[in-house]
Amino acid sequence: MSRLLLALFCALVFSILFTFTSAATMVLALVAIVLALNIVRLPFLGLILFGFVATFIPYSTVNLGIRVTISEALLGLVWLGGFWQMMQGRLAWQFGKTEQRLRYLMFYSALPFLLGQLIMSGAEGNGPVNWVRWLLNLSPLLLFPILVDNGFRRDQLIVSLLLGSLVMLLLSVGMFLKDHDANTFIVVLEKLKYAHPEAVKDIFSANFSRMASPWVHPNLTGGVLVLFLPLAFFYALVQQGWRRLLGFSVVALGAAGLLFSSSRGAIVSLVLVLLWLTSFRVPYAGRVIGVALALGLALVLFYPPLQARLATTFSSSNASTEIRMDEYRRFPEAMARYPFGIGFKVDPPPPKTNLLGISNLWLNFIYKLGIPGMWLFIAVTLAWWRECRPQAKLSEMSPERGIWIGSGAGLLAALLTGLFDHYYSFTMVLIALFWLMMAINLQSARSLRQSQDPLLGDSPYRKTEA
Repeated sequence: MSRLLLALFCALVFSILFTFTSAATMVLALVAIVLALNIVRLPFLGLILFGFVATFIPYSTVNLGIRVTISEALLGLVWLGGFWQMMQGRLAWQFGKTEQRLRYLMFYSALPFLLGQLIMSGAEGNGPVNWVRWLLNLSPLLLFPILVDNGFRRDQLIVSLLLGSLVMLLLSVGMFLKDHDANTFIVVLEKLKYAHPEAVKDIFSANFSRMASPWVHPNLTGGVLVLFLPLAFFYALVQQGWRRLLGFSVVALGAAGLLFSSSRGAIVSLVLVLLWLTSFRVPYAGRVIGVALALGLALVLFYPPLQARLATTFSSSNASTEIRMDEYRRFPEAMARYPFGIGFKVDPPPPKTNLLGISNLWLNFIYKLGIPGMWLFIAVTLAWWRECRPQAKLSEMSPERGIWIGSGAGLLAALLTGLFDHYYSFTMVLIALFWLMMAINLQSARSLRQSQDPLLGDSPYRKTEA
């Protein structure tokens, strides 16, 4: 009966398309419908596609009544397929302590959402859509353990993430080396149907000497690179053949992209994580620091635009540094005016208030969700750290250890960027990749603990549950 209804529905849709659209539009619509139905039937396929699309063209959009990114549309279809299979008894929820605390954060966010709708009633913005999008972007932490139940599937997902990163870097670094001007990338993003072209032009015009990418802002580019570079490196170390080549290609291009984007927060965060890895005697961590310093110095010596950029990047008179100092000075005023945050209708700063935003991950949670929201986010990350932190020196590398240390180092670097910017709090698609990386790290740590690896020790919650 369900197959008959599906066939009738498809026949109706195809008839409408054939009647009211051109042949080219109809073909594209048919391909999209077939793909969507296959994702609903095989949700893991959709997760693989999400991994590639979200890292390659994160903000390419499609119009589904409302304009939405293809990445989020894929994620929504994956959830639709997951719910369908759970109703049939093929899949089931899998919750650990970290996943449970994320659910608390998601439930609590309903309060600042409702209050924000009242407080910001005169402002332009779609609070319900923004809230649902944010929840959807948190959900990969809950979705991953449902769909990825073995190492083979996890490897397929990691490959899709690295492939998307590689294509993004080939496009971005190639365009930058060819033109040395971020403005030439605007044409590429227009063809990819990026929204808000005026904002894109403003960003690229103000940062024309920094590398452009599908992540639009150079700081976002740096943020996503520090999330994936450690995983790519350690994944390559424990693999053979084309997988090793894939990982090291992402590392080489990603290191160049990180310098070309000149994201100082990302660069400092990655250096700090490398020093932390060295303290745990992680194989090759010290050598990576040495090679990175040598290559970075060579690039700076032979690339004058980068010299000029770095000369002002870490200066106290740098314009962005001055703006950040003003944000911190004015932030208590925003806390006092909005104790439960401003919700989801608008982003900081609120319009017509003369307040400033805040370039800090944790303080941005206060700005949007209030102090309870920040503490809940901290509770989630502490639960993750308690489960995944190393408890002994790492002297030998294995495939499982490589994924565990690579994904964990990427997460630490991403969190450290929160000291300099806020993009890992409410930036759509980017935060979905962050929570997906956390899910990969949790599964790897739990697998190592189950095999009684001395690096992880006993269950982190054994005493609590006793």
